[in-house]
Amino acid sequence: MNRAEPSKIITTAADVDSAFHYQALTPDLILTAIETLGIYPETGLLALNSYENRVYQFRCDRGQRYVVKFYRPERWTDQQIQEEHDFSAALTEQEVPIATPVIIDGRSLHEYQGFRFALFPSIGGRAFEVDNLDQLESVGRFIGRIHQFSKQADFVYRDTLSPQLLGDESLKWLKESGHIPSGLALPYFTVVEQILEKASAMWQPKDYKNIRLHGDLHPSNILWTPDGPGFVDLDDAKMGPAVQDIWMMLAGDRPQQVLQLEVLLEAYEEFCEFDTRELQLIEPLRAMRMLHYNAWLSRRWADPAFPMNFPWFAEDKYWEQQILSFKEQLAALDEPPLSLLPQY
Repeated sequence: MNRAEPSKIITTAADVDSAFHYQALTPDLILTAIETLGIYPETGLLALNSYENRVYQFRCDRGQRYVVKFYRPERWTDQQIQEEHDFSAALTEQEVPIATPVIIDGRSLHEYQGFRFALFPSIGGRAFEVDNLDQLESVGRFIGRIHQFSKQADFVYRDTLSPQLLGDESLKWLKESGHIPSGLALPYFTVVEQILEKASAMWQPKDYKNIRLHGDLHPSNILWTPDGPGFVDLDDAKMGPAVQDIWMMLAGDRPQQVLQLEVLLEAYEEFCEFDTRELQLIEPLRAMRMLHYNAWLSRRWADPAFPMNFPWFAEDKYWEQQILSFKEQLAALDEPPLSLLPQY
């Protein structure tokens, strides 16, 4: 299948300066944008924990609770956002409990004064507990259902997960950013390049099947409701191996992770077969996520919200800790992958 051009990657200082227009996203503009949909907030806007986009919860004059999401300008194309919306709507039709934008006047993606936004019903719930095996089993079952459906077609406009996307592009950005302290640049880039070489070698020779993914399925993107799990935030939906939607559920030491993995996959395989070769990708994926996080903070540093909320990013101590973390991760790449089989 021919793919459309990937989402825009900001690569120059000019792009950085032009990418942030959130100063114009005032409370009055937000309220007016919502009211253009015929929805009238009765409460104030409660800012939710989101830095990439701007997300607010409110109750309307009819007593319904909503979440409004304003997409970061210039990050995604309209086609990429719509593909995210269509995927969540299709999963909802499959009775998967996932946050899906409201359709108003035949559209789920709206625009007001240059800002694209969507309105979602609020999913009430508490934090998902990764150490609760009953909850983990239920989550594994729903991930299996999601993947069983997502295998039936491919994304056309969304990105495909790869060492190049998360690794090489992040490394290139950081080398050009000037954010790495000069005295720490050599040890930082040395260990990162070693990690990427090893991670790419572990990834490339394998013939892993790419499917449509949630893409960023960490525990904070799952809420626990009276009816079970509720999945939110498909902003990073992409093509990739199934294990990407599984590995971020694993926490604790190796025996704990093996137990969690066993619970997850046993429930998962009630609906969808899992290729256990993909377990070899867990540590490469973890390494590339660490690097991508560094690059994400660097790419977004011109947004005033980032220096305010991540002040430690500009301190030498942070980069010293990152070097140590990457050295530990380099060692982890040499360890045997997690396995459901006893190790002898």
